[in-house]
Amino acid sequence: MKKANMLVLNGETIPQLFITIIRYVLPSEDHTVQKLLLLYLENIEKTDSKGKILPEMILICQNLRNNLQHPNEYIRGVTLRFLCRICETEIIEPLIPSVLANLEHRNPYVRRNAILAVNAIYKLPQGDNLLVDAPEMIEKMLTTEADQSAKRNAFLMLYTCAQDRAINYLLTHVDKVSDWGESLQMVVLDLIRKVCRTNQGKKGKYITIITSLLTVPSAAVVFECAGTLVSLSSAPTAIKSVSNTYCQLLLTQSDNNVKLIILDRLDELKSSHRDIIVDMIMDVLRALSSPNHDIRRKTLDIVLDLITPRNINEVVLTLKKEVVKTQSGELEKDGEYRQMLIQAIHSCAVKFPEVAGTVVHMLMDFLGDSNVASAMDVIVFVREIIETNPKLRVSIVTRLIDTFYQIRSARVCSCALWIISEYCLSLSEVESGITVIKQCLGDLPFYSASEDGDNNNTNESVKRSPQVNAITVSSKRPAILADGTYATQSAASETTFSAPTLVQTTLNSGNLRSLLLTGDFFLGAVVACTLTRLVLRLTEVQTSKVEVNKSATQVLLIIVSMLQLGQSSFLPHPIDNDSYDRIVVCLRLLCNPDEQIKKIWLQSCRESFVQMLVEKQQQETEEIKAKSQVLHAQPDDLIDFYHLKSRKGMSQLELEDEVQDDLKRATGEFVNEGDSANRLNRILQLTGFSDPVYAEAYVTVHHYDIILDVTIINRTKATLQNLCLELATMGDLKLVERPQNYTLAPESSKQIRANIKVSSTETGVIFGNIVYETSNVLERNVVVLNDIHIDIMDYISPAVCSDAAYRSMWAEFEWENKVAVNTVIQDEKEFLDHIIKSTNMKCLTPPSALEGYCGFLAANLYAKSVFGEDALVNLSVEKQADGKLSGYIRIRSKTQGIALSLGDKITLKQKGGA
Repeated sequence: MKKANMLVLNGETIPQLFITIIRYVLPSEDHTVQKLLLLYLENIEKTDSKGKILPEMILICQNLRNNLQHPNEYIRGVTLRFLCRICETEIIEPLIPSVLANLEHRNPYVRRNAILAVNAIYKLPQGDNLLVDAPEMIEKMLTTEADQSAKRNAFLMLYTCAQDRAINYLLTHVDKVSDWGESLQMVVLDLIRKVCRTNQGKKGKYITIITSLLTVPSAAVVFECAGTLVSLSSAPTAIKSVSNTYCQLLLTQSDNNVKLIILDRLDELKSSHRDIIVDMIMDVLRALSSPNHDIRRKTLDIVLDLITPRNINEVVLTLKKEVVKTQSGELEKDGEYRQMLIQAIHSCAVKFPEVAGTVVHMLMDFLGDSNVASAMDVIVFVREIIETNPKLRVSIVTRLIDTFYQIRSARVCSCALWIISEYCLSLSEVESGITVIKQCLGDLPFYSASEDGDNNNTNESVKRSPQVNAITVSSKRPAILADGTYATQSAASETTFSAPTLVQTTLNSGNLRSLLLTGDFFLGAVVACTLTRLVLRLTEVQTSKVEVNKSATQVLLIIVSMLQLGQSSFLPHPIDNDSYDRIVVCLRLLCNPDEQIKKIWLQSCRESFVQMLVEKQQQETEEIKAKSQVLHAQPDDLIDFYHLKSRKGMSQLELEDEVQDDLKRATGEFVNEGDSANRLNRILQLTGFSDPVYAEAYVTVHHYDIILDVTIINRTKATLQNLCLELATMGDLKLVERPQNYTLAPESSKQIRANIKVSSTETGVIFGNIVYETSNVLERNVVVLNDIHIDIMDYISPAVCSDAAYRSMWAEFEWENKVAVNTVIQDEKEFLDHIIKSTNMKCLTPPSALEGYCGFLAANLYAKSVFGEDALVNLSVEKQADGKLSGYIRIRSKTQGIALSLGDKITLKQKGGA
């Protein structure tokens, strides 16, 4: 029987097997065999080519009647379920008395399946003739039924077949709805949604039922109930109840997927009812107790949009407590969570500068964090706060100088050094800054060598020498080292070196020295620039020229030592040219100070940083404006005067709802923004005008679904039989439903809907045929359809990310598509704007960086797909002597599909006219 079922499911008919199964399988008492037999009978063809029932099918009717009267409840139940899938009236009609008898069976399993069978029979084309009084019978049974599943099936039948009876039963048992079973309550909510969608005026009587269901113990019912209440009412009382419900579910549910869905619902409420959700911000923050980082990230995103001057202190206090918890190190990803918290606190402090003072010093304890990204977020936060909060400058600078030695990351050190150089303004701060840098660099020189050193022993000496070879300092006489530098040598303890040796670092050595001896000369250049800027500032705040010259001499010695270290053979890689040039500029500036250059070093750099912060704030403001919903009200819209309406019989919730509806209508929220012209642009012609069957499709793309509404018109004078729309896909597209056959009358039309699932952002193709038969021609006719190309632009949307995140993704993503620039456009900015418009991406490069004209332009573009995929584009173009543009557009993504599809789109569109 299993093999026979597999063959039938694969399309084999095997008509000769039917009689054998009837003779030998039908009498079997085995329950598994009987279930396989029913499955076989369900799948085989029961009619001939003319649609008439096969004569041999009458043989199974007596067996089915016997099963419906079988003493075993299981046999009765599976047979009743089998009848739910039978559409042939000739088979069903003689079994109706047995089916109705099972409605009163003692076992609830049989009763609930009998109700399903009655429901299926009543839905047949001639069902109302076969079971005339079925709704009345089921309604009567519903009042006496005790089993919850059977009651649910009975109510579902009334809901689908006799909606008025279902509503009447519901309204007469309003007080008992909260005591019904979970499955029945879910059907009640479906009924309420359907009724209120067709008749908005009746929603007041159902809101009481929904409100009572918000307190039932079933989480599924409560969740559905909250969603239903939001769809029916926008009254503040209702929204507050819904938000409270979502917050309770967020804390009580353990499934992470459920929590993410609830957070999505809260996010939707936030966009339309922000003033109400603001009061729930502390309840939402409790979701941070979840160990899942996706939940924590989504929670923080919601909370950051809800902060106000009234709740900012509570939010920041909670975030500070969470930061402290991450110091325990109990979880593996504490560093990543701490980074999220630091970024959240940073956003809070930017929006509300008055709270910065309460968090900045606590966060500076994490400058030496082993998680470099977390430490980097802290130092960037400190850099922005010290500029935007002048009152905190002195305390931040003092704290940064005290904790500088703890920093172990070169990137964090570079940023910290820039802060020290720009914001140490008083004499004591400048001197402290120079002192702490000297301490972190350690004793000079960075290596020691003898004039007779053997180069062959150099590397071996470096490896084996674990101790620091210090030069003895004395005032007796100077000594010239092999590298040309001076050192004071004591006559009492002269030291000779047999080979050149790096002065090794120990655990107590400075952090800057450790990083320099690894060959990081970018940091060395930053150190040189910092010391130079501090010396230049010292000339303004120090009255004693002797002290200034002394500090300048010490800085010159440090800079020269770094240059010698970089040019020596002791490191695996010599100093790079860029770092060398920067350090040499510092030397020249210290030796020959110039007022104009000094002004650039001490003022212009900081002015550029201030300008960057202003642009960042403007960009965030633009993003908020872009997210806000633009609503328009029509001047001839109907105005309802709330105070002139009759309030008899209306609850407080209904009164509030009336006010909210009036407000929405006044602000244009009920206006449909969809333009009919845009709908016409989405219609695709699938066949020619001269074809006997004309077809066109309206394509709707909604996240993971593509819906094709296909209109088929019979342009002939003949009836088309077995007309079928056969579709196939190429790419990551999948058809959801199997095609059905239709009969199309002469010159009539038919609407067919096809659902297609999308699994990735990749250009897909839908192709197919329309197959039909006519009464005159025996063979089938085929009309080939035009291909439907699914555009990648339907799946990606502009998005924003930080420069650090962009660079991180650019280094991580392995798929790259390099497209050469080939365009008739001759202006670089015009070409950039054209690419942005064609690809539906966001330009992350600020406008200030694109200002001016230099014949070259580089910009970063970013977009995100509905599937969470990131698309990165780097555009680099240069204007040639003949006026044409040349260069490359590089696309990177985590998956191959989006890189190739976006590259094809750019190749097609970049010429400007396509």
